[in-house]
Amino acid sequence: MEVTLESNAFFMLIEYLAVFCCGLIGGLSAIRKGYDLFAILITSWLTALGGGIVRDVLLGALPPVGISDKGFVLTALASGLVVAVAHPEVDTLHWSMLTIDALALGLFAVNGTEKALVYHTSGMTAVFMGMFTALGGGLIRDTLLNEVPVIIRDRHWYAVPAFIGCVLTVMVTRLQMTGRLDFTESMICDVSIVIMVVLLRILSVKFNLMLPGAVPRHEVHLPSQSRYLRRPVIHPEPGNDASGNSGGTGSGRPVAGDRRNHRWLR
Repeated sequence: MEVTLESNAFFMLIEYLAVFCCGLIGGLSAIRKGYDLFAILITSWLTALGGGIVRDVLLGALPPVGISDKGFVLTALASGLVVAVAHPEVDTLHWSMLTIDALALGLFAVNGTEKALVYHTSGMTAVFMGMFTALGGGLIRDTLLNEVPVIIRDRHWYAVPAFIGCVLTVMVTRLQMTGRLDFTESMICDVSIVIMVVLLRILSVKFNLMLPGAVPRHEVHLPSQSRYLRRPVIHPEPGNDASGNSGGTGSGRPVAGDRRNHRWLR
């Protein structure tokens, strides 16, 4: 079995476009930090292909595609060179870059999940591999640039559409493996999953849709009889103070004038 979307020249072209645009986004982040050309190229390459490198290393598919596929590597490096010159223009293409980044998110999620299943992993492992493929490049980029990762910083739907796409891809691939879906039907389903991921991402930004945070609470509810939460009161032995030294006459008996032992005389 092969990865469905990689068996079609049209979808491979789209994947190269996604790699190129991910590289543009990574290189632009390095330019904003004021780094040199080498740093821009490295950041572009890792942003575009870092997730696939992590996936392939975990799957044992060595050498990883991110360093063995000449087309992908040259495309990622070319994106770094382009953004080094055209960064003012790229910086203004907000919605265009957002759309293509969402397309890359969906493509990488589906491809990464399918490749993991080709290597006979479980469904849960395949979902993690798909998430690594889709989100790993941005995570590596933000770590290198000392930024809060975008999967945490961006409160709009980013990781959630990728997760949903990975889960649906596992279901579709299982159906194909069992013969319930043929190759054409499987490809249609994969394309539909990618479109769904793109729409979820764009709509969340367009309409400011965000996941809820922690439940706001201002009261603490504890058991009424909280005897296990109270600080224990430890009384010294008769004739000894809190430090363990003998009080009074040293005989262990309390002395009437000694305040430390006054309660023992009651």
